[in-house]
Amino acid sequence: MTAKRFFETTLEAGRIDDLGASGGWPNRLLDDQISKWTAERSSESVITDRFGTMTWGEFGAEVDAASKGLLEIGVRPGVVVQVQLPNWRHYVVAAVACERIGAVVNPVAPIFRHNEVSVMSELGRPIVVITADSYRGFGLAQMHAELRERCEWVAELVVVPSPSIAPSNSNGDESWLPADAMTWEDLIEEGRFSSYDRAAVDLCRPGPNDICEMMFTSGTTGLPKGVMHTHNILEVAVDAFLDTVCEGLAPHPGAGAPQAYVSHMASTLGHQTGYLYGMRLPLHVGGHVVMQDVWDPVEFVGLIEQHRIQFSMGATPFLADVLNVESLADHDLSSWRRFLCAGAAIPRPVLERALELLPDCMVMPGWGMTECGLLTVGMPDDPLERRLTDGRAVRDNDVRVVDEAGEPVLNTEGDLQCRGTALFAGYMAGREFTAQHWTDGWFDTGDRAIMDADGYISIAGRSKDLVIRGGENVPVKEIEDVLLRHPAVGVVAIVAKPHERLGEIGCAFVQPVGDPPTLADLTEFLDAHNVTRQFWPEDLVIVDEFPMTPSGKIQKYRLRDSLDCAGLDCAGLD
Repeated sequence: MTAKRFFETTLEAGRIDDLGASGGWPNRLLDDQISKWTAERSSESVITDRFGTMTWGEFGAEVDAASKGLLEIGVRPGVVVQVQLPNWRHYVVAAVACERIGAVVNPVAPIFRHNEVSVMSELGRPIVVITADSYRGFGLAQMHAELRERCEWVAELVVVPSPSIAPSNSNGDESWLPADAMTWEDLIEEGRFSSYDRAAVDLCRPGPNDICEMMFTSGTTGLPKGVMHTHNILEVAVDAFLDTVCEGLAPHPGAGAPQAYVSHMASTLGHQTGYLYGMRLPLHVGGHVVMQDVWDPVEFVGLIEQHRIQFSMGATPFLADVLNVESLADHDLSSWRRFLCAGAAIPRPVLERALELLPDCMVMPGWGMTECGLLTVGMPDDPLERRLTDGRAVRDNDVRVVDEAGEPVLNTEGDLQCRGTALFAGYMAGREFTAQHWTDGWFDTGDRAIMDADGYISIAGRSKDLVIRGGENVPVKEIEDVLLRHPAVGVVAIVAKPHERLGEIGCAFVQPVGDPPTLADLTEFLDAHNVTRQFWPEDLVIVDEFPMTPSGKIQKYRLRDSLDCAGLDCAGLD
């Protein structure tokens, strides 16, 4: 029997009692809502993905089987299950099944490779990994099979076949399955014929303040930090979304009598955006989520019309891509009423085009982090100028901007801090490390911002050493450390370069040793070191020397200021 994992959190009895008594935390579990909707909406749709459409009844049966199957293979309350899948139904089923038996889900985006996943595994110590056979031509299952050789704590590897080799198409051929791995169907069969009944499952029922999610994010050092969340904290995040983004938005009447919100998610469920608002939110309200595992704006426009999608969320490139669909005017998009644009401020030209081309869809700004979910958001009735900001704090949460002395300031750039019900329960690295990011009860976000008198913030930059590419945080120091191994690289600094579609891309400034390397030289080197492709720099500047501070640090802001974006190729990487 696997021992329960101990998670050192910042949750203290006083905070739990105060927020529970005040209603700041709802003291509920998502699983109770799922049981309700499974019973009441058995024939209604809950998930549409690459595999088709799944009803609430089918979903409930699969979760039941998966939860028992996980118990059969050794999962217990408090242990970690790592899930690295595309936006497929299996992701949702696995996460809900883990929560039901008190396990901790470690969601991982499918773009991550050996380097990143091995670090996450070392910190999280998952005993079960659930992944796909492949994603966009890369063998995820084979990668995890290789990682098991040095991650001895992984007891079971569960592999979901892609639609092309799903059981109905495989004719019994499982050559795609690594040795010593089991298929998703094996896991479900374990559950269907399990010796554990529902009473045994209920014995594992977690409490609302138990850790249920551990998601990694890149920090100032470039090393992943395991962000821990409880059921209560994630439920609060969902409530805030409903209070703001969905305010005044009536559920869409489906084919049957019940009503449900119809939402869309193309951001990976391996990030907090997808995990909270693409998965937990529609499950909480008894809704129907339409998921894309590969972003395609033309397909999305068709999905809106087909399924009467009401709201979606993503980074600015998602919206820009939709506005560039040539056949946009040929589709009935009247059901699409809300798009929450987060990850970077909405450029005025993009927002103005959205007002012209999407008259029924309110584009709303938002800002958040893995540590707090969506924390600031614009309101549906905000004028255009307000929607060019990053919004204001959601209910029961606060943000402020402070100067170098730690004093709150208005209309002046400073450090952004936040506090409230949605903040995480601590980093995996422990209470002492977590405390380094707090000042007098306020969490230091690492972002720079300006706040006006009405509480609306505008992100001005980041003190954290990150590039945010299409909403994806690029761990700059990690990439720099790999490039320093290249024989032609003496010194390297990667900074954010503005990009018309993706918001930012990485630009590498290199002081060479001998003949200067080309960008192709560097990316081939990163590829050989299994670095995620989306993290590669997409521009290169060769320099004789770097601007330095008196203490010998590279002045990255001067590198950013030197970049000339004229003529930049806006295609980017896939």
